[in-house]
Amino acid sequence: MAHEVAPALAVFAANHYVGAMADFETLLYEERNGVAWVTLNRPEVNNAFNPRMRGELRLVWTSLRRNDDVRCVVLTGAGEKAFCTGIDRVIIDEWKGLPKNPWSFADEIGEDIGPKTNHLWTPVIAAVNGIACAGAFYFLGESEFIIASETATFFDPHVSYGMVAGYESIHLMQKAPFHEVMRMALMGTNERMSARRAYEIGLVSEVVPADQLTEAVTRVAEAIAAQPPAAVQGTVRAMWMGLNMPRNVALDMAPLVVRHGTQNDTIHEGQATFKGERTQYRVR
Repeated sequence: MAHEVAPALAVFAANHYVGAMADFETLLYEERNGVAWVTLNRPEVNNAFNPRMRGELRLVWTSLRRNDDVRCVVLTGAGEKAFCTGIDRVIIDEWKGLPKNPWSFADEIGEDIGPKTNHLWTPVIAAVNGIACAGAFYFLGESEFIIASETATFFDPHVSYGMVAGYESIHLMQKAPFHEVMRMALMGTNERMSARRAYEIGLVSEVVPADQLTEAVTRVAEAIAAQPPAAVQGTVRAMWMGLNMPRNVALDMAPLVVRHGTQNDTIHEGQATFKGERTQYRVR
């Protein structure tokens, strides 16, 4: 019965949206100051995802498309040990194996857990505390950027356990150079990337002490949430379009995105802001 939970929640998500203090089994969800905080809440298994979490994540991402109160999202993991370690190994133990017909195989996990796969263009910041490995790369690959604690580590154990590092590696290549993702995939459990190294290669945008992670992410998320949402989401869509399409095709489509995301009232507000008191910026 557990494996039927995700489709059932997906149907529910099509007609409902999550409230400011929603009650989930595998997630913590809270809204404050225009930011939704989504916390993977299975610390006893290093925040690995099971069918219930997959369904609840799909419900969150889908419902946020219709929630105008939320203008930025933070995704993190409960506890200090791990952000996420991918699929729950208990599910692997119960697995009946691959279908005999290779054309029947599909990425059912990815269809549920990723914000972009669920057509959410509200910006998502990943706050990585501790271990991030394997299926965690679905989240990291579909986030706008990553802020990590000094204790964060990144690795991909697939090949060490006899599995292809396929979807996860492709997702991570949205954030890191090919050769670094390749090394991580082929080294399996033999090597872990530190937060500092992740910052050096551009996978992570900022590294902070563990006790300052929430503060650092809050500052960035609330700054994004304070800006015109149509312009922010249009920018997100334009940049992902530029990442996923040939340059000339993306440029041909850019006028549509710019026109939809640029609104007259926000332009006037922006002009007033420009002529008024300057924002107190921070140099990073």
